[in-house]
Amino acid sequence: MRAAISAFILAVCGVVSAQTGVVSPLAQQCSPSLPKVVCVNKYASVMPYHFFRNISNDTSSSTFGSTSVPNDTSFALVDKADFLVFDQKRGQEILGSEPSYEFIFHVSEAVHEAPVYVPSQNKLYFSQLSPPPGYLPQLLIDLNHDPPTLSEYLSDPPVYAPNGGTYHNGLIYWGAAGGNNSIGGTEQRVSLRTLDPMTNKSTTILNNYFGYYFNTIDDLFVHPNGDVWFTDPDYSWLMGLTDTPPQLGAATYRFTPATGALHIVEDSLAQPNGIALAPDNRTVYISDTGSDEAADLSSPGAALSVSISKRTVYAYDLSPHNTYLTNKRPFYRAQEGVPDGLKVAKNGYVVTAAGQGVDVLSAGGEVLVRVRTNYTVQNFAWVGEGRREVWLVGMGGISRVRWGLQGQELR
Repeated sequence: MRAAISAFILAVCGVVSAQTGVVSPLAQQCSPSLPKVVCVNKYASVMPYHFFRNISNDTSSSTFGSTSVPNDTSFALVDKADFLVFDQKRGQEILGSEPSYEFIFHVSEAVHEAPVYVPSQNKLYFSQLSPPPGYLPQLLIDLNHDPPTLSEYLSDPPVYAPNGGTYHNGLIYWGAAGGNNSIGGTEQRVSLRTLDPMTNKSTTILNNYFGYYFNTIDDLFVHPNGDVWFTDPDYSWLMGLTDTPPQLGAATYRFTPATGALHIVEDSLAQPNGIALAPDNRTVYISDTGSDEAADLSSPGAALSVSISKRTVYAYDLSPHNTYLTNKRPFYRAQEGVPDGLKVAKNGYVVTAAGQGVDVLSAGGEVLVRVRTNYTVQNFAWVGEGRREVWLVGMGGISRVRWGLQGQELR
């Protein structure tokens, strides 16, 4: 009997010690001269047992770097990196020879959104949402100074709670996510607004769907033909930014300012959030951040549920006449948090703010590089003449990335 037990123990130990396919090391510095750039070998696709990663919820955020891997000490490098490289060849092209990450400004723990760069001024406009609701001014980073300066900015009339924005034909296009009977002395409703940064004048170009209030107007892009594509989830009510509950189901729309016509183009996502157009104008990307599916919609400010539901970017084909979407397919599931701000680089790589960082994805949906931050990033914008500098905005921080990945030029 004793011999049989001994044989069984040896067999079990043999199975454990014979774990196959383990990637080793899981992580390493990509270059001795760049200690904050860490290469993750083969995506850490086979980790040595026993590894474990906690799930995220409203009170704690789980990162890839927080995964416990006691049997490979190299993995500790992941949690110390500014840049994680998952594909070394393409990652090197993205980062360039001297990538840098800098934390520039401490800001409040409110959501910060809608960064828009105005080339003629060399200034970056963005917003502060909530908590607390009711904050009316926008924020402005003046990049003409060294170091850059941060100040408040108020348009005429004011725009309450821009949640998404872009630059087109000399104007800032903002999705104003706030709705209140009296904010800054006037009534405002969730709307599409334009702002002329040279005159400081703002104009409402859309504020209803056949009399119904929009929910949020979260993110948007302007097609070269002038149509404005935007997402409309439920977040403003949940964040206390509106004084009315949702009147419309969450959806994505196409608006033609020249005629006033509005078309629904997508209504299958739980919470459509980020939206972006590929440089060839053939593919549209929309993120679904439906992590509030179990939230209580009966009262404003309700807490969000655990983020184990939708946190996916979807890709769609844009029809030949640029009017509707076809061929919906999942493109990327965020490795951390939810995919919030969404943009496409000049070369077609998709970039999304997700949790405490930003992911760079190939046109096939592979994660190539992740920028790691110490705060939750909501959105980002390329700035500067060469558009190889990116500013990240979020809860508690504003930071700057300098790398080789070039943004699209917005005209």
